[in-house]
Amino acid sequence: MKKSVRLYIEGTVQGIFFRMFLKENADRYNVKGFTRNLEDGRIEVFLEGNIDDVKKMIEICQKGPKYAQIKKVQIKPEKFQNFQTFKVLHI
Repeated sequence: MKKSVRLYIEGTVQGIFFRMFLKENADRYNVKGFTRNLEDGRIEVFLEGNIDDVKKMIEICQKGPKYAQIKKVQIKPEKFQNFQTFKVLHI
């Protein structure tokens, strides 16, 4: 069964390779979607894939890489959009 979610991650998350950390893990767990920095300092992440893989990615987002300090992760359910890859977007 497939699942899609959008996350907004707050804390010390920009400038520490957080997006590349997410890309590596998304590829590892075959999760598709995207991540990008937002102008307000948060990171937005759209994840979709098998339920267990998306749950694992949510756990990874809640912990982050070594130097991240996660303060809050907001999770919103989304409609499945059938992304073909996981991309790091630049704004």
